[in-house]
Amino acid sequence: MALKIITTLKSEVSILAEKRLDAKYFFVNHKFNELEEKSTCEVKTLKQLNANISSGSYVDKYLSKSEGVPYIRVGNIKPFSISEEETNLVYVSKNLPEKIKVKENDIIMGRTQATVAKLAVASIIDKKNEGCVLSQHISKIRVNENIISPFYLIGYFNSKFYKAQTALATHGDTRVELTHSQLNKIRIFIPEKEVLKTIESKVKKIIDVNRHSINKIEKAQSIFGKKLNIDISKIEKKIFYSVNLSEFKEDDLWTPAFSYPLYVNTLKAIQNTCSLVPIGEIATVKKGNEVGSANYNIALDKNDGDIPFIRTSDLVNHEVDQFPDYYISKDIYDELKQDIKAGDILFNNDGKIGLVAILTEQDNVIIQSHIKRLRLKKEAKKYNLTPEYLFLALTIKEVAKIQVERYTVIQSTIPTISNHILDIKIPILDNGSIEEITKLVKEAFELKNEKKRLINEIKEQIDFYFDI
Repeated sequence: MALKIITTLKSEVSILAEKRLDAKYFFVNHKFNELEEKSTCEVKTLKQLNANISSGSYVDKYLSKSEGVPYIRVGNIKPFSISEEETNLVYVSKNLPEKIKVKENDIIMGRTQATVAKLAVASIIDKKNEGCVLSQHISKIRVNENIISPFYLIGYFNSKFYKAQTALATHGDTRVELTHSQLNKIRIFIPEKEVLKTIESKVKKIIDVNRHSINKIEKAQSIFGKKLNIDISKIEKKIFYSVNLSEFKEDDLWTPAFSYPLYVNTLKAIQNTCSLVPIGEIATVKKGNEVGSANYNIALDKNDGDIPFIRTSDLVNHEVDQFPDYYISKDIYDELKQDIKAGDILFNNDGKIGLVAILTEQDNVIIQSHIKRLRLKKEAKKYNLTPEYLFLALTIKEVAKIQVERYTVIQSTIPTISNHILDIKIPILDNGSIEEITKLVKEAFELKNEKKRLINEIKEQIDFYFDI
């Protein structure tokens, strides 16, 4: 790599509001000044585009889902969308000030993070998430669509041009922060109208297919739930209970949760409506690999051939995050030879246990050791099971969550179910229901695959449109 030397006058440093004196700050600004001079495109800052920037607020009183609205925190923000997993959501009062709520087409981003690499990931709000409340660590951008399209803007905010500028964030004692003042200075390269309209159209389609994919999975879950017909509120649950020693010896799991009557009786209730089969009988299970943090590359530093490294936090809305925090070299990928492919089910075995996803054709990834890959055996055919049906069963609270909590133990400080994933029992519904559920889930992941394809197209279109 050639050494690059730039010169900055002392007078330029002294007039900066941030009083910055780090090389990266001036190098990035210098690079963008060069780009702006060479570019034939219009270049404007968010301030020049009259963007309205505000933040959410700290709320410490959480409510039930039925009483409140989702409270969006930094961890919920993913590129182009919001993580809607129940395990990642909390709810707050509907009566909070409108200024900390979101409207359709608002853009939101985390303004504080542990590292620059994770800072200011941007999402756009769709109709379903309108009215959600923002935490104090999130910035909201609302624009006049007659001046700049929010759909182009969210595409730009997921490009390397934007990520390079977030490197200018202020470094605090323990975290980095992109202040409103710095956000206002973010430069937006605006292409010719025809290109802008193409990107805008693709983003609108991304938002649409994302919502349709989630809706199809929710519809399949509803069908599954109605077929099970289990009312947990009517199942006996005791605070105090006793267990025969013989039961402990038989199962070799000496934890209160394993014998908790609510969990045990729920499984018995399911067994009264349909047969159950353990995962170990119908699927092969294989864990991923640890590669060592020394081999991690962040998005800005990665090489073209680097492979996304998927950790437990990267399973979002039943798919793998398209832009995870870390990437691994192609050499390590080739050396590991992980046997994973499109259609495989991924299951979080540790940490956020029970989160589940299906790989699409767009996903070429490495999975860490805390994630397990599930693939159906030939024995599954006698039950008419499909990967889509197994995936869906593992998203059902009455099926998977209860069994995960039964089998969870703490190893040092990390929760895990170890190899007990093989013992999780899957309800076998009638063939008609299995086929209906399979069809819906298959359609959902075809949409997810289309969404990821479009996102890749937009990213490449923006990244390569401007000569950097």
